[in-house]
Amino acid sequence: MRSLVVVIVALAVASCGPQPAQRRTITFWAMGAEGEAIGKLVPAFEKRHPDLRVVVQSIPWSAAHEKLLTAYAGSTLPDVAQLGNTWLPEFQAIGALVPLDEFLAGSACVPPDSYFAGIWEINRLGGKIYGVPWYVDTRVLFYRCDIFREAGLPTPPNTWEEWIESCARIRKTRPGTYPVFFSLIHSEWQVPVILVLQNEGTLLRENHTRGSFDSPPVLEAFRFYLSFFEGGFAPRRMTEFANLLQAFVEGNIAMFVTGPWNVGELRRRYPADEEKWATAPLPGRRNRLSVAGGSSLVVFRTCQHREAAWKWIEFLSEPSVQVEFFRLTGDLPPRKDTWHLGLLDDSKMVAFYRQLRSSVGVPRIAEWEQVATKMQEHLETVVLGRRSLEGAVKALDADVDRILEKRRWLLARGLLAE
Repeated sequence: MRSLVVVIVALAVASCGPQPAQRRTITFWAMGAEGEAIGKLVPAFEKRHPDLRVVVQSIPWSAAHEKLLTAYAGSTLPDVAQLGNTWLPEFQAIGALVPLDEFLAGSACVPPDSYFAGIWEINRLGGKIYGVPWYVDTRVLFYRCDIFREAGLPTPPNTWEEWIESCARIRKTRPGTYPVFFSLIHSEWQVPVILVLQNEGTLLRENHTRGSFDSPPVLEAFRFYLSFFEGGFAPRRMTEFANLLQAFVEGNIAMFVTGPWNVGELRRRYPADEEKWATAPLPGRRNRLSVAGGSSLVVFRTCQHREAAWKWIEFLSEPSVQVEFFRLTGDLPPRKDTWHLGLLDDSKMVAFYRQLRSSVGVPRIAEWEQVATKMQEHLETVVLGRRSLEGAVKALDADVDRILEKRRWLLARGLLAE
């Protein structure tokens, strides 16, 4: 009799929890290192929400864009996904995303004011919010503090003028080396764009439907960028250094502009050299802006469990969870309050926190990456002496106008949100 009672009680207890068949499943696609790491956070979420199950699919970045578009065409998109910020306008334009304003209005876990403003605004399209920032990146100056001391430079440059002067002093102290390195790979367009933003230039005009690269502030920014190459301060060919980080720690390059991932890479590959280098916010002109990047969490229109999907996004947005995610991946938190949970104790990260307060997104259009790649392609012809800046900019504006032709057509017919 006693054993029967035990069995009955055990069955009763078991029936209180959700049965596997009753659990709602959220499918989540994440890319690259994030996709490999996020599984470690799932158990904590499922423990808090035993009626929910998260199935993670990790996708290589190289295949992610095509896979998402294929899934959209086949109505097989996941419920929630990580979406690169420059992809957000494209998927919003094709109607794949759910606006999140109603969820935000009822949520205490995702307060917009807690986020870096420039990062948050990237997710606003046509007056609505389509993504919640998951992690962020921005570009800062990595510099060799020992080389700066050797050249009699007590601090990293704060202005464009100081940047050029620093290069001249370093070049004089260490002939045969390069004071600075700028990538000319066409997909790495951030530096010239940052300089245009710092000079308050406008990259695109007429509601982002035409190029504006021939305007005086943009031309002035491009001339400053090119002056590093013309002065011999930056290498003209990428083949001069097979390994950029090695060239940096060996002192063949004194400065370069890059993102937070290289803090971890330098520490991992060259731990004995950590005291040689530091990070600083970028030198500026009219302002000290940098570009804001990263990924956001989005909900797709095909999602059948939107409230459950939002709970997953809320969980990933909690400061304590963001700290754990930072420890797993090195990705920077988009919430300012998260940074005060120990991240600012790292001297190499302080520059990123300061720079993120002065970072903005690039033009929020689906064609942006094509435009930026074309810009870098034309600037390279000037760096290599194949064309004048004026000729390159004229050709660039013509190319960008062609890229944006469909956008003009759609806007003229009211088929695309401004």
